[in-house]
Amino acid sequence: MRIGIFTETYTPYISGLVTSEVMLKKALEKEGHEVFVVTANLESFKYEYLEDEKILRIPGLPTGIYDSRLTSIYPIQAVNKIKSWKLDVIHSQTEFAIGTFARLIAKQYNIPLVHTYHTMYEDYVHYITKGYFKRSSKKLVEYFTKFYCDTTATELIVPTNKTYKLFKEKYHFEKNIHIIPTGIEVERFFEENIDKKELNILRKNLHLTKKDFIILFVGRLAEEKNVEFLLNAQKKLSEKYSNIKLLIVGDGPDKEKYEKISLELGIDKKVIFTGKTSWDDMPYYYHLANVFATASKTETQGLTVIEAMASSVIPLCIEDEAFASMITDDLNGMFFRNQEDYQKKVIYLYKNKDKLIKYNKQARIQAEHYGSKNYAERVLEVYNRAIKEKQLENRFDLISKIVKSLKEFFK
Repeated sequence: MRIGIFTETYTPYISGLVTSEVMLKKALEKEGHEVFVVTANLESFKYEYLEDEKILRIPGLPTGIYDSRLTSIYPIQAVNKIKSWKLDVIHSQTEFAIGTFARLIAKQYNIPLVHTYHTMYEDYVHYITKGYFKRSSKKLVEYFTKFYCDTTATELIVPTNKTYKLFKEKYHFEKNIHIIPTGIEVERFFEENIDKKELNILRKNLHLTKKDFIILFVGRLAEEKNVEFLLNAQKKLSEKYSNIKLLIVGDGPDKEKYEKISLELGIDKKVIFTGKTSWDDMPYYYHLANVFATASKTETQGLTVIEAMASSVIPLCIEDEAFASMITDDLNGMFFRNQEDYQKKVIYLYKNKDKLIKYNKQARIQAEHYGSKNYAERVLEVYNRAIKEKQLENRFDLISKIVKSLKEFFK
């Protein structure tokens, strides 16, 4: 099968979405399929086609929202290249410019379109509106999402039941919805694949010791991730136990703000901000941690949670349906409701090392269900369904044209 993945962001950019896209491409190629990627060029204003990797990069203008770029919705220079690929199916990973381009290409060349909905956009409108027109902007997001997914997609994939309910109960989506939790290359994070020397070097570079109890957060440093919650909780944790430290891995528009908050709270010695890190180094940061924590309620799934579990690190998550399919409370992870509950559970894990080891083992077992091979196989099932749906649609259109012609003939 010849598959085209259309996405706004791809390597060298680092995010949960990019991780899932790279993993999917590799897993599909292992099964013998050809996978082409169409994405924005984040490093220059040139068209680039990497023949060996089958990646086409389209130039665009910076949007001012993190590292994203706005490309043309129909870049002529890219059309002939994509036409030459003779794609069997297009898999769109975005609703924006390149997502629209995917839709136009699919329509022009009669290719089935599968779309994966990754982001709860209603939680992100503040970046555009700056707090104004909140209600109307959310209605606009709803309209846009329904139009793109319902009108254009042959099949829709969502990662969790939370997202499924959004489409069925709020958006009243009519077409097929496939719940497929996004997979990752879990083997990258397994303890047996970690170089202990490299891990010790990283620990030393971050001025950490094996006696430190590390709470890890990995993600974009922005309002919707609720990092301030973790910082406020860290103040009280540090006052009680001086060796409990918070390691924050990632970058984003609010990084300086959070660094300032940690300074104002007097916990700047207990909070380490690493900034951007390389994709290859990420497993090592997880293996520094005793606990992984997130207070974000805007996730569609939270791939960093799976990465933590694959690293045998217990996830401690705020109560949210996005995490419910991955975590069984008090077995392979824990949920918290508020600041007090979060602090209480961190201290419980800090004091009960035997329990912590048990949770970590169960986390690893659960993570193995999210391997790339299983994910790719389920996505392939959707591709095949989309191709059959398109074939039926084409036959119906042909029959309709024949009937119409006969009616005209016998008038």
